[in-house]
Amino acid sequence: MSDGRPRRALRRPPLVALGVAVVAVAFFALPLIGLLQRAEWSHLGSDLSSNGATSALRLSLVCSLAAAALSVLLGTPLAWVLARVELPGRSFVRALVLLPMVVPPVVGGVALLSAFSLRSPIGGWLHDVFGIQLTFATPGAVLAEAFVAMPFYVIVVEGALRGVDRRYEDAAAGLGASRTLVFRRITLPLIAPSVVAGAVLAWARALGEFGATITFAGNVEGRTRTLPLAVYLA
Repeated sequence: MSDGRPRRALRRPPLVALGVAVVAVAFFALPLIGLLQRAEWSHLGSDLSSNGATSALRLSLVCSLAAAALSVLLGTPLAWVLARVELPGRSFVRALVLLPMVVPPVVGGVALLSAFSLRSPIGGWLHDVFGIQLTFATPGAVLAEAFVAMPFYVIVVEGALRGVDRRYEDAAAGLGASRTLVFRRITLPLIAPSVVAGAVLAWARALGEFGATITFAGNVEGRTRTLPLAVYLA
């Protein structure tokens, strides 16, 4: 019988990996420590309770949660199509969806301006028909945040859908369940952890969005000045 030494040796982490991990942790920790040292803690209460801070905090929560909800609403069917439907040009569609992850956010804001400003066909039509103006308005901030956040949700949920064992869905379909029922009772519970993780990731990305928001929605206090914009001004 083995005395367990080989198994313990396998479980023992290599010193090189530990050293690199310590350097990586320091890479994240040192800037945060420096930030905490620079903060004026004696003024923290008054700073957070000021009108500008409370307005930015409230607007950031509203816009980021709305952007995360929009990402879930639109991104779930999109992820399902990318994972399950053999479409011509599917790789191009996936690249298009993931493009906001790699382009500078300011460029994304300019792209949104070209598509949804009052001078654009779509933006002008929305304003003339429904009286909706996205630029310099809270819905514009939500749209900008969803534009940069939704790809994170789609890529997580698509990966989860690809990893689902299709035999469970096929068995339910063989018993007469409709596609909607199969998705709601079988597929969705199986990918629920990834849906939650993707939604949290999209919300976090939306909460920290700066470039697309200020370029497309502007920096109007109480309407589009979210927390990142307020921090930039301060």
